[in-house]
Order: sequence, then C-alpha cells, then structure tokens
Amino acid sequence: MTSPRVVVLDHGSGNVRSAVRALEATGADVALTGDRAAALAADGLVVPGVGAFASVARDLRAAGGHEVVAERLAAGRPVLGICVGLQVLFGRGLEHADEPASAAEGLGLWPGDVARLPAAVVPHMGWNTVEAPAGSVLFGEDPDPDERYYFVHSFAVQEWRGPSTAGVTWAEHGTRFVAAVEDGPLSATQFHPEKSGDAGQRLLRRWVAALGDGGAR
Repeated sequence: MTSPRVVVLDHGSGNVRSAVRALEATGADVALTGDRAAALAADGLVVPGVGAFASVARDLRAAGGHEVVAERLAAGRPVLGICVGLQVLFGRGLEHADEPASAAEGLGLWPGDVARLPAAVVPHMGWNTVEAPAGSVLFGEDPDPDERYYFVHSFAVQEWRGPSTAGVTWAEHGTRFVAAVEDGPLSATQFHPEKSGDAGQRLLRRWVAALGDGGAR
C-alpha cells in the first residue's frame, strides 16, 4: 500500500525539521520543499509558522504559498496549518494593538483577528488541555478532555467568526482562544502537534489517515 505523500511547505519560517520527523513517524512519505508542483501534487500539505504574524504572512506570499493553499482548497485537497501557520489563515494580525493601522494582513481564509492574549503570563508556553468537538478528525470521535498539547504563543484568535459548520477546538490562557479548526479540507492547530508527545503523534496520525478521503469532516 502506497504511503500518503505529505509536503511540509518550506517558505523560510525557521526550523521545521521536528514537524517533518513527526510526520515521517506516521508512515507518510514526507518532503520539506517550497516547490509549487510538489506542494500541489501532495496528498496533504502542512503550512508551518514560526515567529511573528507579519513576517510569516510576508514570507508565505513571497514563496507563492498563498496561491498553493488557495488552489488546493479549491480542489478540496487537505491543508494543515501549525502555530502561526494557523494564525495567518485569518484576516489580520494585531501585533501592535495600539497601532491598528499597522495590522498585518493574513490570508483571509477565515474572518477574524489574531490578538495578544490578556493573560498575566505571556507567552503561553507549555502544556494545556483543549475542548474539542465530538466527531473530530484531528482529536477523534470521542476526544479525551485530559489530553494535553504543547503551546508556545503570545497571540491568538479569541472569537470565532467563521462558518458555523466548522469544528472549532478551544483552550484557555487568560481567556478562551481557538486551539484548532477543522473546516472541510482546511485544518489548523495553534499548538505544536510535533512537540506534543504521544497526543500530538496521535493527532498527526489521524490527519494522515484521513488524507485518503480528502480530510473532510
């Protein structure tokens, strides 16, 4: 049986080798590349993101990644965003809350703002539980409320304004925020599944296993 082909999109977002290794551990055939043809042809595309919203969005566009993502979604082909790779799928990044005019433009695949967490301790760094919907592709039919995932971020989406048909997973740090989204072929996690031990590995295995049916909910 042929292993699913997964491309981790190389758009200059920093060290993403841990994501490659974690996906390889699922049995997928994984490549780290910025090649457009390979990214379009893969069974699954992973969009990582490390650093600031504005720089990740800029680098993604410069590499043509926004066009690749749009083409894949138009064809119903699975895409998974990770960390800032989730954030840039939204409308705006408000890294400078006192300067709204300087908001960075995201890909706008979902409406909403990525704003600083109103918590006593920021960044939110470490393990946290999540509230996942039943019947989730990423978290399983009956998600374990005690499962913990590894987060490293200061900004998050704190209000979901996307389609009501999407499966939205929440976590809390100072306030409730979007921890993951499953919206047809487009999925994303605010946490790092590749750094989340066995829980993260199970999540990636579920996503890879779903590639054969398009990853749809």
